[in-house]
Amino acid sequence: MTGYGLATADYANAKYSVEIKSLNSKFLELNLKYPKSFSDKELILRNVCSKDIERGKVSLSINVERSNGEVTGATINTALLSHYYQQLVAVNNELGADSSNLLQTALTFPDVISYKEESVSEDEWNHLYKIFTEALANFNQFREDEGAVLKADLELRIKNILSYFKSVEELEPKRITAIRDKFNQFLEDAVGKVNIDQNRFEQELIYYIDKIDITEEKTRLKSHCDYFLQTLTSKEANGKKMGFISQEIGREINTMGAKANDAQMQQFVVGMKEELEKIKEQLLNVL
Repeated sequence: MTGYGLATADYANAKYSVEIKSLNSKFLELNLKYPKSFSDKELILRNVCSKDIERGKVSLSINVERSNGEVTGATINTALLSHYYQQLVAVNNELGADSSNLLQTALTFPDVISYKEESVSEDEWNHLYKIFTEALANFNQFREDEGAVLKADLELRIKNILSYFKSVEELEPKRITAIRDKFNQFLEDAVGKVNIDQNRFEQELIYYIDKIDITEEKTRLKSHCDYFLQTLTSKEANGKKMGFISQEIGREINTMGAKANDAQMQQFVVGMKEELEKIKEQLLNVL
């Protein structure tokens, strides 16, 4: 969900710039910075961003640089200030009080300082809004370009998991044979071949093999991976959905590893886990 968009333009002796940046976040966190004159437009900006951006920790900055040297701020009524000050001096002389803060005191009197009410014309706002939409379009394009790279990487990771999965499938028949031979050899060494009850041996072996059978895990893992790839091609924002699917993939991989009872199969399981962790990290960047 990282993104960046910038747009600038000149209008009426001023340079306007709109910058939009975002970082990963589960929800939309929108922070706006703009000149005071645009404060009545905040709701419009927030509504457009909420509709278009959806998720991320987003910072929107609007900057106006005026080239005509225009200065806006507080205005001091010098005549009124002088009037107040002279009255304070007269009272101070009469009372013989401290005169060090008379000017500061006069500045706090009513109507001495006034503030110019900042506002923007409809033409200026329309111009700024056009720049804002351009920055937003650049921001979304940045996300789309990054999304294409992420999609390719996620597809690769899932294909790597399926490649390990195929190796597990090829190894499984050999695993059962190896387990049977191992148990049989153990009993021969312990009690002798002639003392083995073959019927009981077969029953116990079937029970054990059933406990370590991974047929269901293989079916579900393959289904989850296919569903992940299908969801990845959707035009909707499915970052959270793919996060849930990756959790299900992780459960099947963990169960498969717990039932493996084979060093080589465990290596394939570790490989799948490594790929899944990379998928989870990348999903933090997906809407």
